[in-house]
Amino acid sequence: MKGKVIFVANNRIERIKEEYKRELASILREIKDPRLSPMVSVIAAEITKDLKYAKVYVSIMGSDTEKTDSMAALKSATGFIKREIGSRLNLRAVPQPTFVLDNSIDYGAHINDLIKKINEK
Repeated sequence: MKGKVIFVANNRIERIKEEYKRELASILREIKDPRLSPMVSVIAAEITKDLKYAKVYVSIMGSDTEKTDSMAALKSATGFIKREIGSRLNLRAVPQPTFVLDNSIDYGAHINDLIKKINEK
């Protein structure tokens, strides 16, 4: 019986993570901060079991200064984002977002360029 309870709890967390990601992506499009790049996408979100914290992985296309500015804009908009998510999702506790820059897309593009160079030779 305990295994079933854990499965239901994990399934609930997964549903919350997906809803959180979807609403966060929508909110990011609404933020009017000029430092925030229009090419910000939410890659993943990890939410603790107690729903207090969320680690949000974002990908930002652009130069290093655009990435730095966008991360600063996200950090300053954390309170607004948490309030908006709280109003959109029906949760007792709204996770506090922490934004982490995900460079996996840039890394994949770099590897792809290296493979092209090898194939050309």
